[in-house]
Amino acid sequence: MVHGIVAGMSYPLRGLGLLRRSPRLWTFLILPIFVNIIVGALIYVGLLLPAWSGLDGAALWLDQWASGWIAQLPAWMGLLENLILGVAWLVKILLTLALFLLTGFLLLQFGTLIGSPWYGQLSEAVERSRLGYATVIDVGIVRDLGRAILFELKKLLLWGAIALILLLLSFVPGIGPLVISLGWFSLTALITGLDFLDGPSERRRYRFRRKLALIFQALPASASFSVVCCLLITIPFLNLLTIPLCVVAGTMFWCDRLAPRLEPTPPSTEPLPLNE
Repeated sequence: MVHGIVAGMSYPLRGLGLLRRSPRLWTFLILPIFVNIIVGALIYVGLLLPAWSGLDGAALWLDQWASGWIAQLPAWMGLLENLILGVAWLVKILLTLALFLLTGFLLLQFGTLIGSPWYGQLSEAVERSRLGYATVIDVGIVRDLGRAILFELKKLLLWGAIALILLLLSFVPGIGPLVISLGWFSLTALITGLDFLDGPSERRRYRFRRKLALIFQALPASASFSVVCCLLITIPFLNLLTIPLCVVAGTMFWCDRLAPRLEPTPPSTEPLPLNE
């Protein structure tokens, strides 16, 4: 179990190593990064900056709230001052992380949707280098577009169903805030994992349920991989580069940990070099 967790966490680093050794792959990165810059600029200007301004207002309110509580305390309860200030700072940090997570998640959804043709080529090139072949079932551009839209809708339905459960659990006294915080992050990580592991599965035209089942079959490695990728897309500006990196890492993960149990490698094929 520990080995699986560590292995899953290592794939972004493995992906970085593959990119360093494979100059040909960089030709597939230029346009996705350009798309990410455009989408990221719209999200940062339209969401991050206004939300950051609102966060400053919330932080000021928290400071005033903490000061008000402290002023009402009797002298013998002065020890609670540090506790109240600590809670206020913790709330500030959590709100900041939630904002970064939201903007990174939106960048992932819109960036990968708009840049899907180039991400598909990148993933296919990595699969060929890893397995020596790439399975592609052609269904035509119209059906391919329909599958992409349906995939997004099913992710939205999955998100909504789990979000409703989390919302109900948030009213449980005592554990509600902790459950909803961990639950929201886990849900975001699950959707992130679905996105980054989708390339090889989509080329084989797997159903949504099977794509979801593959993540659970690859536990705990798939969980640690998804969490690390979720953290990487949370870092502002750096996520413009880490999203393509995680596409590479996700394809490597699929080839190493899922392909052997799904389809035997044809004996006549060998991994193709990319360091040209």
